[in-house]
Amino acid sequence: MSTTIAKAADVQHGWFVIDATDQTLGRLATRIATVLRGRHKPQFTSHVDCGDFVIVTNVEKVKLTGNKVTQKFYFSYSGHPGGMRRQSAGELLNTHPDRVLEQAVRGMLPKNRLSRQVIKKLKIYSGPNHPHVAQQPQPFPAFV
Repeated sequence: MSTTIAKAADVQHGWFVIDATDQTLGRLATRIATVLRGRHKPQFTSHVDCGDFVIVTNVEKVKLTGNKVTQKFYFSYSGHPGGMRRQSAGELLNTHPDRVLEQAVRGMLPKNRLSRQVIKKLKIYSGPNHPHVAQQPQPFPAFV
């Protein structure tokens, strides 16, 4: 038996659309990270970008379990003294719901150059509409 190693030129990138309505944030982020890396494909190779593009719609309707809406905090730092800002998950969901999902997915990817390339294939939209109709995205089978 021989091991098949995917080459960058041979990889076909598909497009999937996911509706985040009433999905749990962590479980949704795990599935998205799996698809972005290509781990759902039999020819997965860890050092090659063999994942697919993912379009997430209705991200403002994602659910957080327990008391995470009030007790989970997101931090940003401007680089200046006293420039640390703190927002609760509820505040960030109201103002920028795409950042909550993007940070959750980014945290589930490996910390290397390939993951910085992979995260660019994630497209997040607050409403039900997206501008990627020409790519003919398919609903991901795990979310149907």
